[in-house]
Amino acid sequence: MDSKFRVTIAATLAVLSIILGLLNPANKTVSLFAPSTIPGSHDQLHKAEIIQVTGALGPESLAFDPNGEGPYTGVADGRILKWQGPALGWTDFAFTTSNRKECFRPFAPEMEHVCGRPLGLRFEKKTGNLYIADAYFGLQVVGPAGGLATQVVTEVEGQPLCFTNDMDIDEHEDVIYFTDTSRSFQRRQFMSSILNLDKTGRLLKYNKSNKEVTVLLDDLAFANGVALSNDRSFVLVAETTTCRIVRLWLHGPNAGKSDIFAELPGFPDNVRRNSKGEFWVALHAKKGLFARWILSNSWVGNTLLRLPLSFKQLHSLLIGGKAHATAIKLSEEGKVLEVLEDSEGKTIRIISEVEEKDGKLWIGSVLMPFVGIYNVH
Repeated sequence: MDSKFRVTIAATLAVLSIILGLLNPANKTVSLFAPSTIPGSHDQLHKAEIIQVTGALGPESLAFDPNGEGPYTGVADGRILKWQGPALGWTDFAFTTSNRKECFRPFAPEMEHVCGRPLGLRFEKKTGNLYIADAYFGLQVVGPAGGLATQVVTEVEGQPLCFTNDMDIDEHEDVIYFTDTSRSFQRRQFMSSILNLDKTGRLLKYNKSNKEVTVLLDDLAFANGVALSNDRSFVLVAETTTCRIVRLWLHGPNAGKSDIFAELPGFPDNVRRNSKGEFWVALHAKKGLFARWILSNSWVGNTLLRLPLSFKQLHSLLIGGKAHATAIKLSEEGKVLEVLEDSEGKTIRIISEVEEKDGKLWIGSVLMPFVGIYNVH
């Protein structure tokens, strides 16, 4: 037995012993791996109101139409729903595929490539069209009346999109900025993408006038949420695995250059601009000590993926035990203005988006069966 093999075996056993300890409910050491507190954070999100998404799961993104109606949200069975108020509740609005005979279970990851998985949603104000980033079917659009969406972008440079995730629309220039999270892993393999430290994500631009797609940034570690600045001088893209927001300058003296807009204490999902030009970032979870170790050593993630662990167990290890909600508001310069949490996960957790409208924060989650509403005033 050579020394390299012995080291690998020893390391694997060490990881396994730690995991078994963490997954044992009686073991108090799990607190050692829990995320640290964020200075200045306000533990207020447990006060949020909850709207159940009956018969569905994972309202990942939220969007209001040009008339202020909604929100609209995509759920795990491939539907896009519209909120009609407490009296009518959620109604079906659109679909990203017509092949829906087997799409009746709220959560069936093995069927996502058939049923679709709508993620980021954005309305085009001048037309009322809803643009949809479907993880499997690419960038799509549906008219104001809803129904079956049509395809807009399905491939880039002759290769199919693998994991379309989020977008923002520049109506002045008629372009859409969107992300392809990975060229190697699909959405239902997102834990593998993160644990393998995959860096094949891209930020793309679709020009509506000539239908051209341009790669703006590549080699991104889990390219996720997208948001334009108020003056459209830059666009932000969340890099989930590295826990940071990258800024790409579109206009001005730095046009074409990118830099780090913000380093975050957890895994960012969607980014949404409010009416003041500030940005709300939803953290899927904060990053604990164990997650830092995993993401600093590629062999650890590879080892974890080879062990007989369920998705739930892997996810629990990555987020440091019980998940809770964290929302961070950033200034136009990337400074932290406010941090809101439900530190014990009493009401909301594993959030994917924070959309501010009329004094309320509408909060989505890619894994939970509800939408949260928090009054900011």
